[in-house]
Amino acid sequence: MGGPIDKGRKAIKKEQHDSSPPVAEFEGPRSHLGAGAGKGVLGTHVPLLKEQQQTEAERGHPVKLEAPAAHAATKRPKAGQPGSSVPPEDVHTVQEGDREVKLPLEVGAFMECEWKQGQYHRAKIIERRKRSDAPDYEYYVHYIGFNRRMDEWTTLEHIDLTTVTTSEAELAAAVTESGGRTRNQKRKADEVHEEEEHHAEFDQNALREHEEFTKVKNVERIELGRYEMETWYFSPLPQEYNMCKMLYFCEYDLMFFKERRQMLQHLKRSRIQHPPGDEIYRNGNVSMFEIDGKKEKLFCQNLCYLAKLFLDHKTLFYDVDLFLFYVLCECDEQGGHIVGYFSKEKSSEDGYNLACILTLPPYQRKGYGKFLISISYELSKIENKVGTPERPLSDLGLVSYRGYWTRELLKVLKDYQGTISLKELSEMTAIKVEDVVSTLQHLNLIQYQKGQHVICAAPKLIERNLKEAGSAGLAVDPSKIVWTPYHADREYQNYRG
Repeated sequence: MGGPIDKGRKAIKKEQHDSSPPVAEFEGPRSHLGAGAGKGVLGTHVPLLKEQQQTEAERGHPVKLEAPAAHAATKRPKAGQPGSSVPPEDVHTVQEGDREVKLPLEVGAFMECEWKQGQYHRAKIIERRKRSDAPDYEYYVHYIGFNRRMDEWTTLEHIDLTTVTTSEAELAAAVTESGGRTRNQKRKADEVHEEEEHHAEFDQNALREHEEFTKVKNVERIELGRYEMETWYFSPLPQEYNMCKMLYFCEYDLMFFKERRQMLQHLKRSRIQHPPGDEIYRNGNVSMFEIDGKKEKLFCQNLCYLAKLFLDHKTLFYDVDLFLFYVLCECDEQGGHIVGYFSKEKSSEDGYNLACILTLPPYQRKGYGKFLISISYELSKIENKVGTPERPLSDLGLVSYRGYWTRELLKVLKDYQGTISLKELSEMTAIKVEDVVSTLQHLNLIQYQKGQHVICAAPKLIERNLKEAGSAGLAVDPSKIVWTPYHADREYQNYRG
């Protein structure tokens, strides 16, 4: 297990990825990035480990160990005033229609901003900075009602200065007076708004602190293998990598660099062509590797950095020793290309069989997210345990899991002869009893009679619900799994010799 996939290396052709990637197939909002459940602040930056400090030194970059200062909650001075980052000479006014507009625009201002394909949407300025290629400023905007992953840097050419106001209410009135958005614009806004996740289960103070700290994406794009991707969220990378327009990742060990030539030099020195750890599954061109966070600490930390660029509400903490990471790869003659991963605690007191899960944008909508969920339960079956994902689940996560639970439970009920208890159904599918009950209640297939739950599943109703649950995506072949469950006692004995 874990042997090289292929020794030959060929030139990797870079493909441009679509600038509007689909939504992550699942994202659990509180789940850490495979490290330290419930520990630390969401998105907390902590010092690098010695291994990473040495690596950064080899790259020729200074290593800064101090955590970045928290964003001040006090009201920021206006442009040109004492304490402002905008010098007085940069402040001026322009005539827009029948009104004068003061530039640079203030942080917190609202306006209509061009999003894509000439469509204008309500937006709020989150941050501003002096442009390096022009004498004016560019603005980091959040589109009202849209997921934060749509936030981006834009320039005055894409802002309707006649709509600039200091409040969202004033902007709404101005837009309504001018005719508002077209039906097509409203439809597209609604589509993106549906992607918004509700965070009612979060502590609101922690949520506000997290959103303030992570309000601006610090990396705009990354290159990973043959794909170039727009990032979605902030990731607490080492300070010297902040505000990079492009970050280059080695797709095999996930080391990251500011310049492509550095990454290519690293590739020449590197001899690995797949993730570290043990290969526990291979079926055709699909492989999965189990990686112990204690043994491959640097790789797992870099995986967390990468994942945080595409997952919003995650706790990033460096206690990866307590977790196992399962990395899914597409394999070819060039090696194993990372598709996504999930993590799980080595020993979960709550019976969690999955902590964090991500399918990278170029591989989404291909059934890999369903595959990751499915194989997490296949591993639970090998352990002779029932499992459940770490809570709370996001809206998207609940949809993904409910689809899996529905398919698995109804497949059993469809073919089962006689009566079956909830406990038996749970043991046959490795799905926790509470998840079995909630799923059957959602499908109206269970009733509470005389102090107990009774399954009422007519064949036609089962067929209809199975059809509505959709396909299972990429199927897992349990016979291809070669895996031994983790046992802390065995590791302790190996340590003691």
